[in-house]
Amino acid sequence: MTSAAPTPAYRRLSVEERRSQLLEAALSLFAHRAPEEVSLDDVAEAAGVSRPLVYRYFPGGKQQLYEAALRSAAEELEHCFAEPPQGSLSERLSRALDRYLAFVDQHDTGFSALLQGGSVVETSRTTAIVDGVRRAAAEHIVDHLAVRDPGPRLRMTVRMWITAVEGASLSWLDGGKEPPLDELRDWLVEQFVAMLVASAGRDPQTADVVRAALALEAPDGAVGALARRVVPLLGDAARLL
Repeated sequence: MTSAAPTPAYRRLSVEERRSQLLEAALSLFAHRAPEEVSLDDVAEAAGVSRPLVYRYFPGGKQQLYEAALRSAAEELEHCFAEPPQGSLSERLSRALDRYLAFVDQHDTGFSALLQGGSVVETSRTTAIVDGVRRAAAEHIVDHLAVRDPGPRLRMTVRMWITAVEGASLSWLDGGKEPPLDELRDWLVEQFVAMLVASAGRDPQTADVVRAALALEAPDGAVGALARRVVPLLGDAARLL
């Protein structure tokens, strides 16, 4: 007679392990459904635990769980733009955007709900968490520009680009995830370069940043390709000088 397979040994999770398990289950649900459509019963089922256990770790109920899950996602997003100071600006931005857009792709519905607002669980605390992600991303970008004390125009340009990245990500999700991610990434890098160049015409500090950044770009890189496409279009602008 064949003996039955041994029952896997039960391992009690630590407090942190259990909390992480519940947050992971919640994030997987929030990634594909709007927050108001997810119940504690859904989270308990996804985690394979009872509803009372979810309440034990999150006595504030769904609101507390949502905010904790949001903070967890925010920490991941904040790290997307962290890059070592190696390579050109376009190379570093490309690597950062690869991580950011991969997050957008994996958490599509949740990402849209997060940025568009209007959720029944949205509060001043959740808004602060989202704004914290934007500020952290902007600080990382300023670090990539090697500027210790950015002036208002340069800082505004960076924040405008962060907003453009968010808007493009939402449009990408609404448009059936087209164009392909690599094309979207390259276009966003080009947008940042174009915004910096436009600001450089009014701000000496940004002009210095552009000169330093262009000096590190390779002719066959993303910025070189952009220049080859755009410069011919500007030929007729000589009559305006």
